[in-house]
Amino acid sequence: MLRKYCAVAVILVMPITALAQKRTLSLEDAVAAGIEASPGLHASRMRLESSVAKSREIEASRLPSVKFGGGYTRLSEVPPFEVTVPGSPVPFVVSENYFNNYSLRLGLQQPLFTGFRLQAGVESARFLERSAGQGLEKDRADFVFAVKNAYWGLARAREFEKISEENVRQVGEHLKDVRAFFEQGLLTRNEVLRAELELSNAELSRFDARSAAALALTSLNSLIGLPLETDVELTTLAESPTSRLPIEETALEVTANSTALLESALADRPELRSADFRIKASEWGVKAARAGFYPQVYLSGNYYFLRPNPRYMPALDSFKRTWDLGISVSFDIWNWGQTKSQAEQAKAQLAQARDARQILEDQAVLEVTQSRMMLVQARERMKLAAQAAGQAEENLRVTRERFQQGVVLSTEVLDSDVALLRARTNRTQAAIDLVLAQARLEKALGR
Repeated sequence: MLRKYCAVAVILVMPITALAQKRTLSLEDAVAAGIEASPGLHASRMRLESSVAKSREIEASRLPSVKFGGGYTRLSEVPPFEVTVPGSPVPFVVSENYFNNYSLRLGLQQPLFTGFRLQAGVESARFLERSAGQGLEKDRADFVFAVKNAYWGLARAREFEKISEENVRQVGEHLKDVRAFFEQGLLTRNEVLRAELELSNAELSRFDARSAAALALTSLNSLIGLPLETDVELTTLAESPTSRLPIEETALEVTANSTALLESALADRPELRSADFRIKASEWGVKAARAGFYPQVYLSGNYYFLRPNPRYMPALDSFKRTWDLGISVSFDIWNWGQTKSQAEQAKAQLAQARDARQILEDQAVLEVTQSRMMLVQARERMKLAAQAAGQAEENLRVTRERFQQGVVLSTEVLDSDVALLRARTNRTQAAIDLVLAQARLEKALGR
């Protein structure tokens, strides 16, 4: 019986142990796992494959089409075609009737001239295919930035959690000192209550930080396709080289290189290249819409294997082979302006594509400019936040020494604790803002 209880206990503990295991995760691993698991990127890849298949379909329409058909027909019975010959009492049967008809046909059709419709359709499909490829690149860039945002969001939340833990520890130590001074009659009960209140506030902040870290973890896990309960250990630090751009620019360099980088961004951003391809596809669409103004010429041929074959007279109840070959020409003399309306629609769609491209270019210029400004500001903010954190740590150390000497009140120590907590929080926020500003600029530049 004891062995059974032990076995049940092991089974119950195993899931808890599995959940407690951590998985190390670098930023590169998170991006790779997210790209592999993302259903949104899979949908983008399927759109690209659909465009590739559509391009092949349209291109195939320029080639000869070969069709095979067969059939059987049962005819109603009618008298045969007879001719009465003068002087003969018996009518002469010119052709027998056969009521079971069998047919086999092999047909071929080749477009010779379609008013440039097929050529325009093929070129338009090719550009739409390339546009879909650039659309996939844009979706990939957006997703990579979303993963980076979630990764650094979890790093920030966990750093806030560490800061809140340290704050609870420091306030707890201060409370011990306050209580010791109170027992010696050096402090009032009100100062003890004030320190206890500060500890309660610190513990509440620690609870909020833990909750925020748990939520950030589930967000990252959901984005990169991991089970939501998976605990990960982040191995890429905000100060690591992989989290930064290769070139550290000053504000002066940012201003001097702004034109060159804007030109680079306009050439490299996938959504702009995709828009360019859509414009070219629309230009070919206008040519395809005007095809109705031209004649349509087709070459066709057929090979028949019929029983009976109507081209043989008199009819014979046996399979006979025949063929035909011809050229057909058709031209719409009047279709109530249908072709003209189609051409006007295509021109309007071309204008829309050009306007959409201009909107994307304006957005790209704004995004690059703002991202560069945010990066410069984030670097300056990081320097100031690091300086402020150092000052707050020194201020707390000096204030505690003076409190131990009985020179300052307990409230000044508590105020110094709060100032240090704020300074450390600002330093962490500035560090994460810096790496996110760098990632945002990379995305804006189309890299």
